[in-house]
Amino acid sequence: MSLMDNLSSIVDQFKKGGVSEADVHDAYDKVTADASHSSLATGLSHAFRSDQTPPFEQMVSGLYNQSNSDQKAGMLNQLLASLGPNGAAMLSSLGLGTLAGATTGGAITPKQADEVNPEAVQTIARQAATKDPTIMDKAAGFYAQHPTLVKSIGAGALAILMSRMSQSRRA
Repeated sequence: MSLMDNLSSIVDQFKKGGVSEADVHDAYDKVTADASHSSLATGLSHAFRSDQTPPFEQMVSGLYNQSNSDQKAGMLNQLLASLGPNGAAMLSSLGLGTLAGATTGGAITPKQADEVNPEAVQTIARQAATKDPTIMDKAAGFYAQHPTLVKSIGAGALAILMSRMSQSRRA
């Protein structure tokens, strides 16, 4: 049985409640060991858009919360770039006016990113997705560079992600 066949079986069993979260995490580790960055990004983008997973902004906020300072800064810069100059007003309303320069070409530093709480990131991500739906693909591409971090999205979302990767490999 190939890895992809095994993966399909695990995903199907998880959906039926017959596989533990640990089994899903183990399967994810095996898949990502030799998966391409683009394959992981495609699967993650699908999970971000799925109606079977939490909303995009909630997933990004959770990933942000588990990220190191550099990863936090990278994601915030992606989100703020999607907001454009009008994002400064939103940042001010969140009490983050000191970060407003990042919406006009500046960059959030890791130290600044550490000061932004996950709830604010959730609000920023929601607004970014409304203004620029491609932010989901950009966020997926960003987090695909950090496959170990992606495990924090939860077993259900990982199952959706791996299901998409499995379908893509068969096509």
